[in-house]
Amino acid sequence: MKLVWAKEAEVDLDRLFNFLLEKSPNAAAKAMRAIYDNVDKLIEFPEIGPLIDDSGRREYYIPFAASAYVLRYYIVNDHVVIVRVWHGRESRK
Repeated sequence: MKLVWAKEAEVDLDRLFNFLLEKSPNAAAKAMRAIYDNVDKLIEFPEIGPLIDDSGRREYYIPFAASAYVLRYYIVNDHVVIVRVWHGRESRK
């Protein structure tokens, strides 16, 4: 499997990093490290995240502090495509 980050997911990562950076550069670095260290599991076990609907999209939760980061992704051919990333306590409206 190969990992692909959609443009929206890259924008999400920048937004999440910059949000934490204002509060704590150390926390921002730890959060990004947690995300990047854990996406390797998606390459090895692409079906680890439960299906969220009949579109084939899945969600993978990465624990961080008292919550988690959520990666929404889908599998196409031999690619895991991460389409969005957000913090579990973040309002997504």
